Formats: sequence, C-alpha cells, structure tokens
Amino acid sequence: MWPLLQLSAQQLDAGQIMSKTRDLSLLSSMQATINLSITEKNGAVRNRTVAMTTKSYPDGLEKRFIRFVEPADVRGTSMLVIDNKDKADEMWIYLPALKKTRRIVSGEKGKSFMSSEFSNADMSSPTLSDFTHRHTGSSGTANTWVIESIPKNDDIVYEYGYSKKITYVCMDKFQVQKMEFYNFDNDLFKIIETKSVQSFQDGKYMIKNMIASNQITGRKSEILFSNINDKVTVQDSFFTVQNLER
Repeated sequence: MWPLLQLSAQQLDAGQIMSKTRDLSLLSSMQATINLSITEKNGAVRNRTVAMTTKSYPDGLEKRFIRFVEPADVRGTSMLVIDNKDKADEMWIYLPALKKTRRIVSGEKGKSFMSSEFSNADMSSPTLSDFTHRHTGSSGTANTWVIESIPKNDDIVYEYGYSKKITYVCMDKFQVQKMEFYNFDNDLFKIIETKSVQSFQDGKYMIKNMIASNQITGRKSEILFSNINDKVTVQDSFFTVQNLER
C-alpha cells in the first residue's frame, strides 16, 4: 500500500500542497503568548515577550495583531498583519517611542523582525501566486514532500528577501517541517525548523515552537507559543490601525 500512496502523493500539484498547508494552519481565532529569544554567535541571549491575537475568515484571509510586552525598551510596539491568500499582504507597525504608526512597504518585508532571524515576511504567509512551486527530485519519499518555491520576478525576490525557498511538508498531515531560504547568490542563508506543533480538530494545527538559524552569521532566533486559546471570540474591530496605538 505504501508504494501506491507514494504514487498518489507525487501526483498532487506542488502549489495545491502549499495551499493546503496554509489552510490547515488557519484557526478561526486564537490568542497566545510568544517568547522570542535571540541568540548571538557568542551565546548572548535576549528575550522578548509578545501577545498575539489572530482571526481567520472563510476566504482564506487571516488577520494578526502582535504587541510586545517585554522588555521595557520595546513594550507597546505593535504590528497589524492582514494576511491575504491571493494578493499582497498588508502590514503596519506602531512605534511608541515615536508615537507613530506607519505601513511596512513591500521592500521591508524581507527585513528583520525586531532584530531577530525571522523576517517581517515570516510573520505572515507568502502570497502563493507570487511563486512558481514544483516538486524537487526527492519529493514524495520518507513521508515528505520537498517543494521548491521561486519568486516569479525580481520585484518579488526583493520584496521577500530570498531567491528560492525549499519547504519540507509532512505528507500525511500537510504540516511544514522545515524551510530553507537562499539569498540572491543562490546560497543557503537561513533555515527555519519546526520543533513542535499543536494539533486541533479537523486536521488544523499551529507551529508551537520554531527556530530560525542564520547559516552565515551563526545567529539563532526561537519562537515558543504558550497560553494558547483557540476558543476566544475576537471582534473584527480589534484588527484596526487605530487599535495599534491604544
């Protein structure tokens, strides 16, 4: 039966697999606390505590509100992410020191998220239509799809900050296990690994613990979710630019 399963899996379109992994990660609503730790090459560690609230909609839209709680120098910094499935995402950031909200433009999506190895783009799901997706030669073996995603033009390369991404997806659960990112010279520069997931009903899941490792600088950043509540009721009015400054 296993060879038949492999044959069937190979026939699935790579773009459809990427779409399925995204759909299964969208919870109707969720609140959680995030610990973001940043480890320098010399071992020095900085920790940040973040509160996050999300809500998703039937058309694949997800809204995400992120507010930094600790330490004091970043407290109150907030982000609003409108994560669209089939068009460009929208992002805003509020910086309390400047008492100013500004939109994160496309060219900033590939930049660091709060000095970590995660990028602003990593805080949302990439627009699937921005990429050409295909199976690599090893895809469909060892219960893993290995899918290459290449930006369709140079503007998109610049927007996301990488020229190619390789995604490893568990075949039986459609869960992302690992992502490899290649820079403009086509060198591997970052790996994001899934360390643990939390499963919900109907095959839904969220990545509970992930680590981003910079292959060039030796820096690492880890995100760990706790206090996860997927039964929360969130009003649409919560996800507004005006709410960033409250």
